[in-house]
Amino acid sequence: MNELPEIDNFQYLFQNDIPLIDTRAPVEFDRGAFPNAINIPLMNNEERRLIGVDYKDNGRNSAIELGHRLVSGDIKKSRLDAWLDFVEKHPNGALYCFRGGLRSEIVQHWIFESSGIAYPRVKGGFKDMRRYLTKELDQIVELTNFVILGGQTGCGKTLLLGELGNSMDLEELANHRGSAFGQNIFPQPTQTAFENALAIEFIHKKNNSLLILEDEGSNIGRVYLPTNLKNKILQSDLVILCASLEERIQLSLKAYVVDMLDSFRKNNEIDGFKQFSNYWKASLSKIQKRLGGLRYKLLLEMLDSALAKHQEHTEVDSYIPLIKALLTDYYDPMYDYQISKKKNRIVFQGDSQAVIDFLKN
Repeated sequence: MNELPEIDNFQYLFQNDIPLIDTRAPVEFDRGAFPNAINIPLMNNEERRLIGVDYKDNGRNSAIELGHRLVSGDIKKSRLDAWLDFVEKHPNGALYCFRGGLRSEIVQHWIFESSGIAYPRVKGGFKDMRRYLTKELDQIVELTNFVILGGQTGCGKTLLLGELGNSMDLEELANHRGSAFGQNIFPQPTQTAFENALAIEFIHKKNNSLLILEDEGSNIGRVYLPTNLKNKILQSDLVILCASLEERIQLSLKAYVVDMLDSFRKNNEIDGFKQFSNYWKASLSKIQKRLGGLRYKLLLEMLDSALAKHQEHTEVDSYIPLIKALLTDYYDPMYDYQISKKKNRIVFQGDSQAVIDFLKN
């Protein structure tokens, strides 16, 4: 088995987004993986558990024998077919397990035995790739200068970042908009998966001596920024994007009503509106304590009315009073307090075009 090719050029793997087969069990994959990896495991969770118990009780050889008994016949054929299908679609890819050991060796050998293809195995597996990304992230953050883009909720910071080649969207990587209403229809990545994706994005951007990031807190939803990146952000120049209240209301209406409902319905055509309604109610509930009982009750009544009109008449303008109240009564006071502590870092402020012109010069 060991004569088949190994690859240990991690920069090549991540710089070029090489497709990867993760042969670990689903429970391991779910704890954190890489954006360019797909989980086609050698063992499922229960098989892995049984083999682990046998290894502990009876030793390595017994566990290997049990593994070959469990993954045999039709089960082996089904998994081999999946690996071969991936290999055919991604001939430039590679495979790995946790440490680059027995599991990936077995899969590599079975692929070769069945097809004659010497598909490369990643030396050191997930553990060494993860270690490499952590080290690269630290080094790139240390060598990169940042400009931080701030502004009131709904002013269009994410849209502006998308117009700049030397920007990075941390909220996209975290799959969260960073506020009580920031949850998307699919779950956030685990902390490990977020850090892996973050490091890979930095590798892609490492030739930029200056990167533009959105002003974020320590956490984006349930994931948090690595300490060195957070500290660098807190020391960086701040550019403020300004927009009128009307512009902010319209941008928020599109992002949190029109686009969110569209996403829910694309994912679930039958119950999409119900899930959208639950998203809004759950998000509003998250800030109930900060709003206070009377104000929360008033906003909930406004939301119920807007949802009813939306469902019955496809009318979205009924959300405008609710969004305006959330912006002016909840988000703006928080923003004013937070920005008051950062005034010494502000180097420019202006509308979208003015900020773009400033950042490109």
